[in-house]
Amino acid sequence: MSVHAPTPWLIAQPRPHSRLRLFCFAYAGGSASVFHGWQAALDPSIEVCAVQLPGRGARMAEAPIMSMPALLQQIAPLIARRNDRPFAFFGHSVGALIAFELARYLRLHGINGPARLIVSGCQAPQHRSPSKQYHTLADDALIDVLRDYNGTPPQVLQSRELMELVLPTIRADFSLAENYRYRTGPLLNLPISVFAGERDDNRGEGQVDGWSRETSQDCRVVWFDGGHFFIDSQRSQVLEQVGIELAELNGRMSA
Repeated sequence: MSVHAPTPWLIAQPRPHSRLRLFCFAYAGGSASVFHGWQAALDPSIEVCAVQLPGRGARMAEAPIMSMPALLQQIAPLIARRNDRPFAFFGHSVGALIAFELARYLRLHGINGPARLIVSGCQAPQHRSPSKQYHTLADDALIDVLRDYNGTPPQVLQSRELMELVLPTIRADFSLAENYRYRTGPLLNLPISVFAGERDDNRGEGQVDGWSRETSQDCRVVWFDGGHFFIDSQRSQVLEQVGIELAELNGRMSA
């Protein structure tokens, strides 16, 4: 019987001489492919590492993880083994929530954490809207929700075979976000950049600027045209701003 090496969690083009790593976490149902092309678009001093969670991409056959604590326990050692240079986190939607909690988890366990956190399309942890429990919906109703979000290609939504493949992962990711319970903890000691869509569902009090309550350092908000998936519709503008945020970080490290 042949033995296969474990499928990697991190999809990256190694850049041995880079000064900074950027770990990227996708939105619900998204895979590392969301960040395809980011490496070429950003400065050569940055190495992009897209996190590939179970249940998607080459890991489609693996069961997705539905618990935030279980997910953090799996990812933290991987980050710890790749902290030979400074790094930052970028996450969109549930990916931003994962990035935030992972930054707190690393600090709690005495592991070097990110030098900057970029959270995109995600309400502040202390100001999240009440859960709509989308993960409990029947398949057809969940597909209708995805259609309203306007983040899944229509041809995918119309394919029963494709949806049967991806719905378990999407459902697991919704469960991860909807069962999330914020717990108070020490403030992060790092700058936070908040990317928000002008037409996203983030208009409640504190849902955007409330991220400032999670850090003892600066917190800046950058607005983009578009709804929840502005990360795709405004890709060039998002990448330009990511480059600005990381150039500033590189400058601080070189000073």
